[in-house]
Amino acid sequence: MSQPDTDTAAQSPSSQQEPQIQTDGRRSHSEQMNQPAQTSQSESSHDGKDEHALHTNLKRGMESRHLQMISLGGVIGTGLFLSSGYTIQQAGPIGTILAYSIGALIVYLVMLTLGELSVAMPVTGSFHVYAEKFIGPGTGFVIAIQYWLTWTVALGSEFTAAGLLMQRWFPNIPTWVWSAACIILIFTLNALSVRLFAEAEFWFASIKVFAICAFIVIGLLAIFGVIPIAGYQHAPMFGNLVKDGIFPNGFMPVFATILTVNFAFSGTELIGVTAGETRDPETTVPKAIHTTLWRLVLFFIGSITVMCALIPWRKAGVGESPFVLVFNSIGIPYAGDIMNFVVLTAVLSASNSGLYASTRMVWSMGNEGMIPRWFAKTNRRGVPMLALCAAMAGGLLALLSSVIAASTVYLVLVALSGLSAVVVWIAIAYCQIVFRRRWLESGHSTSELKYRTPGYPYVSWAAFILCTASFVLVIFDVEQRFALVAELVFIVACYGAYFLQQWVRKRKKATEADDLDTLWVARD
Repeated sequence: MSQPDTDTAAQSPSSQQEPQIQTDGRRSHSEQMNQPAQTSQSESSHDGKDEHALHTNLKRGMESRHLQMISLGGVIGTGLFLSSGYTIQQAGPIGTILAYSIGALIVYLVMLTLGELSVAMPVTGSFHVYAEKFIGPGTGFVIAIQYWLTWTVALGSEFTAAGLLMQRWFPNIPTWVWSAACIILIFTLNALSVRLFAEAEFWFASIKVFAICAFIVIGLLAIFGVIPIAGYQHAPMFGNLVKDGIFPNGFMPVFATILTVNFAFSGTELIGVTAGETRDPETTVPKAIHTTLWRLVLFFIGSITVMCALIPWRKAGVGESPFVLVFNSIGIPYAGDIMNFVVLTAVLSASNSGLYASTRMVWSMGNEGMIPRWFAKTNRRGVPMLALCAAMAGGLLALLSSVIAASTVYLVLVALSGLSAVVVWIAIAYCQIVFRRRWLESGHSTSELKYRTPGYPYVSWAAFILCTASFVLVIFDVEQRFALVAELVFIVACYGAYFLQQWVRKRKKATEADDLDTLWVARD
Protein backbone atom coordinates (compact mmCIF):
# COMPACT_ATOMS: atom_id res chain seq x y z
CA MET A 1 0.00 0.00 0.00
CA SER A 2 1.31 3.44 -0.90
CA GLN A 3 2.15 5.88 1.85
CA PRO A 4 -0.45 8.53 2.66
CA ASP A 5 0.28 12.07 1.60
CA THR A 6 1.46 14.46 4.31
CA ASP A 7 -1.78 16.42 4.60
CA THR A 8 -3.96 13.46 5.44
CA ALA A 9 -1.37 11.31 7.19
CA ALA A 10 -1.54 13.54 10.21
CA GLN A 11 -5.24 12.84 10.48
CA SER A 12 -5.16 9.09 9.84
CA PRO A 13 -5.90 7.33 13.09
CA SER A 14 -4.09 4.19 12.15
CA SER A 15 -1.04 5.61 10.46
CA GLN A 16 0.54 6.49 13.80
CA GLN A 17 -0.28 3.36 15.77
CA GLU A 18 2.08 0.73 14.43
CA PRO A 19 5.27 2.42 15.70
CA GLN A 20 3.63 2.63 19.12
CA ILE A 21 3.27 -1.14 19.19
CA GLN A 22 6.58 -2.10 17.67
CA THR A 23 9.26 0.43 18.42
CA ASP A 24 8.14 3.31 20.57
CA GLY A 25 9.50 2.15 23.90
CA ARG A 26 10.69 5.61 24.96
CA ARG A 27 7.31 7.26 25.34
CA SER A 28 5.62 7.30 28.70
CA HIS A 29 2.89 4.80 29.55
CA SER A 30 0.19 7.46 29.56
CA GLU A 31 1.21 8.80 26.19
CA GLN A 32 1.16 5.33 24.67
CA MET A 33 -2.25 4.42 25.98
CA ASN A 34 -3.78 7.75 25.07
CA GLN A 35 -2.39 7.67 21.55
CA PRO A 36 -5.31 5.85 19.89
CA ALA A 37 -7.90 8.10 21.47
CA GLN A 38 -5.99 11.22 20.53
CA THR A 39 -5.49 10.19 16.95
CA SER A 40 -9.01 8.85 16.55
CA GLN A 41 -11.56 10.99 14.87
CA SER A 42 -12.49 13.38 17.67
CA GLU A 43 -11.33 16.89 16.92
CA SER A 44 -10.07 18.76 13.90
CA SER A 45 -7.05 20.98 14.09
CA HIS A 46 -5.24 22.58 11.19
CA ASP A 47 -2.21 24.75 11.17
CA GLY A 48 -1.20 26.88 8.24
CA LYS A 49 0.36 23.96 6.41
CA ASP A 50 -2.80 21.87 6.61
CA GLU A 51 -5.44 24.42 5.66
CA HIS A 52 -6.16 22.60 2.41
CA ALA A 53 -6.31 19.12 3.96
CA LEU A 54 -9.54 17.15 3.87
CA HIS A 55 -11.63 17.33 7.01
CA THR A 56 -11.94 13.62 7.85
CA ASN A 57 -12.80 13.71 11.55
CA LEU A 58 -15.76 11.77 12.91
CA LYS A 59 -17.62 12.64 16.11
CA ARG A 60 -17.52 10.64 19.35
CA GLY A 61 -21.26 10.76 19.92
CA MET A 62 -22.14 7.25 21.14
CA GLU A 63 -22.63 6.17 24.72
CA SER A 64 -22.62 2.73 26.34
CA ARG A 65 -26.38 2.19 25.92
CA HIS A 66 -26.11 3.01 22.21
CA LEU A 67 -23.22 0.61 21.71
CA GLN A 68 -24.99 -2.30 23.39
CA MET A 69 -28.23 -1.81 21.46
CA ILE A 70 -26.41 -1.33 18.14
CA SER A 71 -24.67 -4.66 18.66
CA LEU A 72 -27.97 -6.37 19.46
CA GLY A 73 -29.73 -4.53 16.65
CA GLY A 74 -27.23 -5.88 14.15
CA VAL A 75 -27.90 -9.46 15.28
CA ILE A 76 -31.61 -9.72 16.11
CA GLY A 77 -33.45 -9.64 12.81
CA THR A 78 -35.90 -11.49 10.64
CA GLY A 79 -33.86 -14.69 11.06
CA LEU A 80 -35.10 -15.08 14.64
CA PHE A 81 -38.64 -13.81 14.11
CA LEU A 82 -39.40 -15.53 10.80
CA SER A 83 -36.84 -18.21 9.90
CA SER A 84 -36.21 -19.83 13.29
CA GLY A 85 -39.09 -22.26 12.75
CA TYR A 86 -37.42 -23.68 9.65
CA THR A 87 -34.19 -24.15 11.63
CA ILE A 88 -36.05 -26.06 14.34
CA GLN A 89 -37.69 -28.27 11.73
CA GLN A 90 -34.31 -29.16 10.24
CA ALA A 91 -32.26 -29.86 13.38
CA GLY A 92 -34.94 -30.68 15.94
CA PRO A 93 -35.41 -28.90 19.28
CA ILE A 94 -32.28 -30.07 21.14
CA GLY A 95 -30.17 -29.83 17.98
CA THR A 96 -31.22 -26.22 17.41
CA ILE A 97 -30.56 -25.24 21.03
CA LEU A 98 -27.14 -26.93 20.82
CA ALA A 99 -26.30 -25.16 17.56
CA TYR A 100 -27.23 -21.74 18.94
CA SER A 101 -25.24 -22.43 22.12
CA ILE A 102 -22.12 -23.27 20.11
CA GLY A 103 -22.70 -20.24 17.89
CA ALA A 104 -23.01 -17.95 20.92
CA LEU A 105 -19.74 -19.36 22.30
CA ILE A 106 -17.92 -18.73 19.02
CA VAL A 107 -19.23 -15.16 18.85
CA TYR A 108 -18.22 -14.49 22.44
CA LEU A 109 -14.67 -15.74 21.86
CA VAL A 110 -14.35 -13.50 18.80
CA MET A 111 -15.72 -10.55 20.74
CA LEU A 112 -13.16 -11.06 23.51
CA THR A 113 -10.34 -10.83 20.98
CA LEU A 114 -11.96 -7.83 19.29
CA GLY A 115 -12.24 -6.09 22.67
CA GLU A 116 -8.50 -5.95 23.18
CA LEU A 117 -7.92 -4.55 19.70
CA SER A 118 -10.77 -2.02 19.89
CA VAL A 119 -9.69 -0.61 23.26
CA ALA A 120 -6.01 -0.41 22.28
CA MET A 121 -6.80 1.09 18.86
CA PRO A 122 -10.34 2.54 18.76
CA VAL A 123 -10.58 3.39 15.08
CA THR A 124 -13.68 3.45 12.90
CA GLY A 125 -13.78 0.60 10.38
CA SER A 126 -11.35 -1.22 12.61
CA PHE A 127 -11.35 -4.69 11.06
CA HIS A 128 -9.50 -3.91 7.88
CA VAL A 129 -7.16 -1.49 9.67
CA TYR A 130 -6.11 -4.29 12.02
CA ALA A 131 -5.81 -6.76 9.15
CA GLU A 132 -3.66 -4.30 7.20
CA LYS A 133 -1.27 -3.82 10.13
CA PHE A 134 -1.06 -7.31 11.54
CA ILE A 135 -1.56 -9.54 8.49
CA GLY A 136 -0.79 -7.43 5.42
CA PRO A 137 -2.16 -4.55 3.31
CA GLY A 138 -3.62 -6.93 0.74
CA THR A 139 -5.59 -8.76 3.44
CA GLY A 140 -6.73 -5.42 4.87
CA PHE A 141 -8.18 -4.53 1.46
CA VAL A 142 -9.91 -7.92 1.18
CA ILE A 143 -11.45 -7.67 4.66
CA ALA A 144 -12.74 -4.17 3.93
CA ILE A 145 -14.44 -5.29 0.72
CA GLN A 146 -15.83 -8.41 2.39
CA TYR A 147 -17.43 -6.51 5.27
CA TRP A 148 -18.74 -3.76 3.02
CA LEU A 149 -20.38 -6.39 0.81
CA THR A 150 -21.96 -8.15 3.80
CA TRP A 151 -23.94 -5.07 4.81
CA THR A 152 -24.56 -3.78 1.30
CA VAL A 153 -26.35 -6.99 0.29
CA ALA A 154 -28.25 -6.93 3.58
CA LEU A 155 -29.42 -3.39 2.80
CA GLY A 156 -31.02 -4.48 -0.47
CA SER A 157 -32.92 -7.32 1.17
CA GLU A 158 -34.07 -5.18 4.13
CA PHE A 159 -35.47 -2.45 1.84
CA THR A 160 -37.46 -5.11 0.00
CA ALA A 161 -38.68 -6.68 3.23
CA ALA A 162 -39.92 -3.32 4.56
CA GLY A 163 -42.13 -2.84 1.53
CA LEU A 164 -43.53 -6.37 1.74
CA LEU A 165 -44.34 -6.03 5.45
CA MET A 166 -46.30 -2.83 4.88
CA GLN A 167 -48.46 -4.67 2.36
CA ARG A 168 -50.26 -6.36 5.26
CA TRP A 169 -51.80 -3.03 6.30
CA PHE A 170 -51.81 -1.16 3.00
CA PRO A 171 -52.33 -3.77 0.26
CA ASN A 172 -53.37 -1.19 -2.36
CA ILE A 173 -50.12 0.81 -2.17
CA PRO A 174 -47.26 -0.56 -4.32
CA THR A 175 -44.39 -2.22 -2.47
CA TRP A 176 -41.80 0.09 -3.99
CA VAL A 177 -43.43 3.12 -2.35
CA TRP A 178 -42.78 1.72 1.13
CA SER A 179 -39.30 0.58 0.16
CA ALA A 180 -38.56 4.13 -1.03
CA ALA A 181 -39.94 5.55 2.23
CA CYS A 182 -37.67 3.21 4.19
CA ILE A 183 -34.67 4.27 2.09
CA ILE A 184 -35.36 7.98 2.70
CA LEU A 185 -35.89 7.46 6.44
CA ILE A 186 -32.72 5.43 6.99
CA PHE A 187 -30.62 7.73 4.83
CA THR A 188 -31.85 10.78 6.76
CA LEU A 189 -31.11 9.19 10.15
CA ASN A 190 -27.54 8.46 9.07
CA ALA A 191 -27.03 11.80 7.33
CA LEU A 192 -27.99 14.16 10.16
CA SER A 193 -25.56 12.98 12.87
CA VAL A 194 -24.06 9.88 14.45
CA ARG A 195 -25.96 10.75 17.63
CA LEU A 196 -29.32 10.63 15.82
CA PHE A 197 -28.38 7.34 14.18
CA ALA A 198 -27.46 5.88 17.58
CA GLU A 199 -30.68 7.11 19.22
CA ALA A 200 -32.82 5.69 16.42
CA GLU A 201 -31.02 2.36 16.61
CA PHE A 202 -31.42 2.31 20.38
CA TRP A 203 -35.22 2.60 20.12
CA PHE A 204 -35.54 0.25 17.13
CA ALA A 205 -33.57 -2.40 19.00
CA SER A 206 -35.46 -1.73 22.23
CA ILE A 207 -38.76 -2.68 20.58
CA LYS A 208 -37.28 -5.98 19.44
CA VAL A 209 -35.82 -6.68 22.85
CA PHE A 210 -39.13 -5.92 24.56
CA ALA A 211 -41.02 -8.22 22.17
CA ILE A 212 -38.61 -11.09 22.78
CA CYS A 213 -38.70 -10.64 26.56
CA ALA A 214 -42.53 -10.57 26.49
CA PHE A 215 -42.57 -13.69 24.32
CA ILE A 216 -40.28 -15.56 26.74
CA VAL A 217 -42.24 -14.52 29.85
CA ILE A 218 -45.66 -15.31 28.34
CA GLY A 219 -44.32 -18.55 26.90
CA LEU A 220 -42.92 -19.69 30.25
CA LEU A 221 -46.27 -18.96 31.92
CA ALA A 222 -47.93 -21.16 29.31
CA ILE A 223 -45.29 -23.89 29.67
CA PHE A 224 -45.91 -24.17 33.41
CA GLY A 225 -49.70 -24.00 33.03
CA VAL A 226 -50.21 -20.55 34.57
CA ILE A 227 -52.08 -19.42 31.45
CA PRO A 228 -53.95 -21.77 29.06
CA ILE A 229 -52.72 -22.63 25.57
CA ALA A 230 -54.70 -24.26 22.76
CA GLY A 231 -54.12 -27.97 22.29
CA TYR A 232 -53.14 -28.74 25.86
CA GLN A 233 -55.36 -29.78 28.79
CA HIS A 234 -52.39 -29.61 31.18
CA ALA A 235 -49.11 -27.75 31.53
CA PRO A 236 -47.03 -28.59 28.42
CA MET A 237 -43.73 -28.45 30.33
CA PHE A 238 -40.72 -29.48 28.19
CA GLY A 239 -41.85 -32.84 26.80
CA ASN A 240 -41.81 -31.58 23.20
CA LEU A 241 -38.03 -31.07 23.39
CA VAL A 242 -37.30 -34.80 23.44
CA LYS A 243 -40.57 -36.27 22.19
CA ASP A 244 -39.01 -37.80 19.05
CA GLY A 245 -35.50 -38.28 20.38
CA ILE A 246 -32.60 -35.90 20.95
CA PHE A 247 -31.61 -35.70 17.27
CA PRO A 248 -34.70 -36.81 15.29
CA ASN A 249 -33.09 -36.07 11.92
CA GLY A 250 -29.59 -37.23 12.87
CA PHE A 251 -26.61 -35.10 13.84
CA MET A 252 -25.62 -33.73 10.41
CA PRO A 253 -28.53 -31.23 10.26
CA VAL A 254 -27.24 -29.86 13.58
CA PHE A 255 -23.88 -29.21 11.93
CA ALA A 256 -25.55 -27.40 9.02
CA THR A 257 -27.52 -25.34 11.53
CA ILE A 258 -24.31 -24.23 13.27
CA LEU A 259 -23.23 -22.67 9.98
CA THR A 260 -26.57 -20.88 9.68
CA VAL A 261 -26.32 -19.71 13.30
CA ASN A 262 -22.91 -18.15 12.66
CA PHE A 263 -24.49 -16.08 9.90
CA ALA A 264 -27.38 -15.18 12.22
CA PHE A 265 -24.97 -13.91 14.87
CA SER A 266 -23.03 -11.73 12.43
CA GLY A 267 -23.47 -8.12 13.46
CA THR A 268 -22.06 -8.36 16.97
CA GLU A 269 -18.75 -7.14 15.56
CA LEU A 270 -20.39 -3.73 14.98
CA ILE A 271 -18.91 -2.86 18.37
CA GLY A 272 -15.55 -2.70 16.62
CA VAL A 273 -16.90 -0.51 13.82
CA THR A 274 -18.34 2.00 16.30
CA ALA A 275 -15.27 2.15 18.57
CA GLY A 276 -13.87 5.24 16.83
CA GLU A 277 -17.13 7.15 17.46
CA THR A 278 -17.74 5.98 21.02
CA ARG A 279 -17.18 8.07 24.11
CA ASP A 280 -14.74 6.46 26.56
CA PRO A 281 -14.15 3.26 24.54
CA GLU A 282 -11.96 1.85 27.32
CA THR A 283 -15.10 1.46 29.45
CA THR A 284 -17.97 1.14 26.99
CA VAL A 285 -16.45 -1.45 24.61
CA PRO A 286 -15.66 -4.13 27.26
CA LYS A 287 -19.05 -3.57 28.89
CA ALA A 288 -20.84 -4.01 25.58
CA ILE A 289 -18.87 -7.18 24.83
CA HIS A 290 -19.65 -8.88 28.13
CA THR A 291 -23.34 -7.99 28.06
CA THR A 292 -23.69 -9.18 24.46
CA LEU A 293 -23.18 -12.87 25.27
CA TRP A 294 -25.74 -13.24 28.02
CA ARG A 295 -28.27 -11.25 26.02
CA LEU A 296 -27.70 -13.46 22.97
CA VAL A 297 -28.15 -16.53 25.15
CA LEU A 298 -31.30 -15.09 26.72
CA PHE A 299 -32.91 -13.82 23.53
CA PHE A 300 -31.99 -16.55 21.06
CA ILE A 301 -31.74 -19.69 23.15
CA GLY A 302 -34.50 -18.60 25.53
CA SER A 303 -37.02 -17.82 22.79
CA ILE A 304 -36.16 -20.96 20.81
CA THR A 305 -36.56 -23.13 23.92
CA VAL A 306 -40.01 -21.61 24.48
CA MET A 307 -40.97 -22.24 20.83
CA CYS A 308 -39.83 -25.86 20.95
CA ALA A 309 -41.66 -26.51 24.22
CA LEU A 310 -44.98 -25.09 23.00
CA ILE A 311 -44.97 -26.08 19.31
CA PRO A 312 -44.35 -29.64 18.03
CA TRP A 313 -41.08 -29.29 16.15
CA ARG A 314 -42.47 -30.74 12.91
CA LYS A 315 -44.99 -27.85 12.72
CA ALA A 316 -42.54 -25.09 13.62
CA GLY A 317 -41.36 -24.34 10.11
CA VAL A 318 -44.70 -24.41 8.33
CA GLY A 319 -46.54 -21.33 7.15
CA GLU A 320 -45.89 -18.46 9.54
CA SER A 321 -43.62 -17.12 12.25
CA PRO A 322 -43.36 -19.38 15.32
CA PHE A 323 -43.86 -16.24 17.40
CA VAL A 324 -47.27 -15.74 15.80
CA LEU A 325 -48.13 -19.44 16.27
CA VAL A 326 -47.45 -19.21 20.00
CA PHE A 327 -49.28 -15.89 20.47
CA ASN A 328 -52.29 -17.18 18.55
CA SER A 329 -52.34 -20.43 20.57
CA ILE A 330 -52.32 -18.47 23.82
CA GLY A 331 -55.14 -16.28 22.52
CA ILE A 332 -53.38 -12.92 22.30
CA PRO A 333 -55.49 -10.68 20.00
CA TYR A 334 -53.94 -9.20 16.87
CA ALA A 335 -50.90 -11.47 17.24
CA GLY A 336 -50.15 -11.25 13.52
CA ASP A 337 -50.28 -7.46 13.48
CA ILE A 338 -48.14 -7.20 16.60
CA MET A 339 -45.44 -9.42 15.14
CA ASN A 340 -45.63 -7.65 11.78
CA PHE A 341 -44.87 -4.39 13.60
CA VAL A 342 -42.01 -6.00 15.54
CA VAL A 343 -40.51 -7.50 12.40
CA LEU A 344 -40.84 -4.12 10.67
CA THR A 345 -38.82 -2.48 13.45
CA ALA A 346 -36.30 -5.32 13.10
CA VAL A 347 -36.00 -4.52 9.39
CA LEU A 348 -35.58 -0.80 10.05
CA SER A 349 -33.00 -1.55 12.74
CA ALA A 350 -31.03 -3.89 10.49
CA SER A 351 -31.04 -1.43 7.57
CA ASN A 352 -30.07 1.44 9.90
CA SER A 353 -27.10 -0.54 11.27
CA GLY A 354 -26.26 -1.85 7.82
CA LEU A 355 -26.05 1.58 6.23
CA TYR A 356 -23.94 2.84 9.13
CA ALA A 357 -21.51 -0.10 8.92
CA SER A 358 -21.24 0.10 5.14
CA THR A 359 -20.67 3.87 5.28
CA ARG A 360 -17.92 3.62 7.89
CA MET A 361 -16.16 0.93 5.93
CA VAL A 362 -16.16 3.14 2.81
CA TRP A 363 -14.95 6.07 4.97
CA SER A 364 -12.20 3.96 6.49
CA MET A 365 -10.99 2.73 3.10
CA GLY A 366 -10.80 6.33 1.95
CA ASN A 367 -9.04 7.36 5.15
CA GLU A 368 -6.44 4.62 4.62
CA GLY A 369 -5.89 5.51 0.96
CA MET A 370 -7.32 2.27 -0.42
CA ILE A 371 -9.82 4.26 -2.48
CA PRO A 372 -9.80 8.00 -3.34
CA ARG A 373 -9.34 10.01 -0.15
CA TRP A 374 -12.30 12.29 -0.75
CA PHE A 375 -14.52 9.40 0.40
CA ALA A 376 -13.16 10.17 3.90
CA LYS A 377 -14.29 13.79 3.84
CA THR A 378 -16.78 14.69 6.58
CA ASN A 379 -19.13 17.63 7.00
CA ARG A 380 -19.36 19.93 10.02
CA ARG A 381 -21.50 17.37 11.86
CA GLY A 382 -18.82 14.71 11.41
CA VAL A 383 -20.84 12.72 8.87
CA PRO A 384 -18.96 11.30 5.83
CA MET A 385 -21.61 12.22 3.26
CA LEU A 386 -19.74 10.96 0.18
CA ALA A 387 -19.14 7.61 1.87
CA LEU A 388 -22.79 7.55 2.94
CA CYS A 389 -23.98 8.16 -0.63
CA ALA A 390 -21.63 5.47 -1.94
CA ALA A 391 -22.90 2.98 0.65
CA MET A 392 -26.52 3.78 -0.15
CA ALA A 393 -25.79 3.41 -3.88
CA GLY A 394 -24.39 -0.05 -3.18
CA GLY A 395 -27.55 -0.96 -1.26
CA LEU A 396 -29.73 0.29 -4.10
CA LEU A 397 -27.75 -1.77 -6.63
CA ALA A 398 -28.23 -4.84 -4.42
CA LEU A 399 -31.95 -4.03 -4.29
CA LEU A 400 -32.05 -3.71 -8.07
CA SER A 401 -30.27 -7.04 -8.55
CA SER A 402 -32.79 -8.73 -6.23
CA VAL A 403 -35.56 -7.64 -8.60
CA ILE A 404 -33.91 -8.02 -11.99
CA ALA A 405 -31.43 -10.88 -11.48
CA ALA A 406 -32.59 -12.65 -8.33
CA SER A 407 -31.63 -16.12 -9.56
CA THR A 408 -28.15 -15.16 -10.77
CA VAL A 409 -26.40 -11.98 -9.57
CA TYR A 410 -28.35 -11.60 -6.34
CA LEU A 411 -27.96 -15.29 -5.48
CA VAL A 412 -24.19 -14.97 -5.77
CA LEU A 413 -24.19 -11.78 -3.67
CA VAL A 414 -26.19 -13.46 -0.91
CA ALA A 415 -23.83 -16.44 -0.92
CA LEU A 416 -20.81 -14.16 -0.63
CA SER A 417 -22.45 -12.08 2.07
CA GLY A 418 -23.12 -15.07 4.29
CA LEU A 419 -19.55 -16.37 4.48
CA SER A 420 -17.91 -12.94 4.43
CA ALA A 421 -18.85 -12.38 8.08
CA VAL A 422 -17.03 -15.57 9.08
CA VAL A 423 -13.95 -14.46 7.13
CA VAL A 424 -13.97 -11.20 9.09
CA TRP A 425 -14.18 -13.12 12.38
CA ILE A 426 -11.19 -15.26 11.38
CA ALA A 427 -9.18 -12.11 10.64
CA ILE A 428 -10.16 -10.48 13.95
CA ALA A 429 -8.99 -13.47 16.01
CA TYR A 430 -5.70 -13.77 14.14
CA CYS A 431 -5.01 -10.03 14.34
CA GLN A 432 -5.35 -10.12 18.13
CA ILE A 433 -2.84 -12.98 18.32
CA VAL A 434 -0.31 -11.04 16.23
CA PHE A 435 -1.02 -7.79 18.08
CA ARG A 436 -0.32 -9.33 21.51
CA ARG A 437 2.87 -10.97 20.26
CA ARG A 438 4.19 -7.73 18.79
CA TRP A 439 3.16 -5.81 21.90
CA LEU A 440 5.26 -8.09 24.10
CA GLU A 441 8.15 -8.21 21.64
CA SER A 442 8.37 -4.39 21.65
CA GLY A 443 9.06 -4.40 25.40
CA HIS A 444 5.56 -3.74 26.73
CA SER A 445 3.74 -5.82 29.33
CA THR A 446 0.15 -7.04 29.36
CA SER A 447 -0.53 -4.89 32.42
CA GLU A 448 -0.22 -1.80 30.21
CA LEU A 449 -3.24 -2.85 28.14
CA LYS A 450 -6.47 -1.24 29.33
CA TYR A 451 -8.40 -4.36 28.29
CA ARG A 452 -6.89 -7.83 27.86
CA THR A 453 -8.41 -10.85 26.18
CA PRO A 454 -8.90 -13.31 29.07
CA GLY A 455 -7.34 -16.74 28.71
CA TYR A 456 -4.84 -15.64 26.07
CA PRO A 457 -3.62 -17.41 23.96
CA TYR A 458 -6.14 -20.27 24.39
CA VAL A 459 -9.23 -18.09 23.88
CA SER A 460 -7.70 -16.38 20.84
CA TRP A 461 -6.66 -19.63 19.17
CA ALA A 462 -10.01 -21.24 20.01
CA ALA A 463 -11.80 -18.34 18.28
CA PHE A 464 -9.52 -18.62 15.24
CA ILE A 465 -9.81 -22.43 14.95
CA LEU A 466 -13.59 -22.59 15.48
CA CYS A 467 -14.25 -19.82 12.95
CA THR A 468 -11.90 -21.39 10.42
CA ALA A 469 -13.58 -24.75 10.91
CA SER A 470 -17.01 -23.14 10.40
CA PHE A 471 -15.75 -21.72 7.11
CA VAL A 472 -13.95 -24.78 5.74
CA LEU A 473 -16.52 -27.39 6.81
CA VAL A 474 -19.22 -25.70 4.73
CA ILE A 475 -18.03 -28.06 2.01
CA PHE A 476 -19.93 -30.88 3.74
CA ASP A 477 -23.24 -29.02 3.43
CA VAL A 478 -24.52 -29.61 -0.09
CA GLU A 479 -26.89 -26.63 -0.03
CA GLN A 480 -24.19 -24.18 1.06
CA ARG A 481 -21.27 -25.59 -0.92
CA PHE A 482 -21.96 -23.09 -3.68
CA ALA A 483 -21.45 -20.27 -1.17
CA LEU A 484 -18.00 -21.60 -0.23
CA VAL A 485 -16.88 -21.83 -3.87
CA ALA A 486 -18.21 -18.34 -4.62
CA GLU A 487 -16.49 -16.94 -1.52
CA LEU A 488 -13.11 -18.46 -2.37
CA VAL A 489 -13.31 -17.12 -5.92
CA PHE A 490 -14.28 -13.69 -4.60
CA ILE A 491 -11.35 -13.64 -2.15
CA VAL A 492 -8.93 -14.43 -4.99
CA ALA A 493 -10.57 -11.70 -7.10
CA CYS A 494 -10.19 -9.16 -4.26
CA TYR A 495 -6.49 -9.95 -3.87
CA GLY A 496 -6.13 -9.66 -7.65
CA ALA A 497 -7.83 -6.25 -7.60
CA TYR A 498 -5.52 -5.08 -4.80
CA PHE A 499 -2.31 -6.12 -6.55
CA LEU A 500 -3.55 -4.64 -9.82
CA GLN A 501 -4.22 -1.38 -8.00
CA GLN A 502 -0.70 -1.43 -6.55
CA TRP A 503 0.81 -2.14 -9.96
CA VAL A 504 -1.09 0.78 -11.53
CA ARG A 505 0.04 3.11 -8.75
CA LYS A 506 3.67 2.07 -9.14
CA ARG A 507 3.49 2.59 -12.90
CA LYS A 508 1.93 6.01 -12.38
CA LYS A 509 4.64 7.04 -9.91
CA ALA A 510 7.36 5.76 -12.24
CA THR A 511 5.86 7.71 -15.14
CA GLU A 512 5.64 10.88 -13.04
CA ALA A 513 9.26 10.44 -11.94
CA ASP A 514 10.38 9.98 -15.56
CA ASP A 515 8.48 13.10 -16.62
CA LEU A 516 10.07 15.07 -13.80
CA ASP A 517 13.56 13.88 -14.81
CA THR A 518 12.84 14.85 -18.42
CA LEU A 519 11.72 18.34 -17.41
CA TRP A 520 14.78 18.75 -15.19
CA VAL A 521 17.15 17.69 -18.00
CA ALA A 522 15.38 20.00 -20.47
CA ARG A 523 15.74 22.90 -18.02
CA ASP A 524 19.48 22.26 -17.68
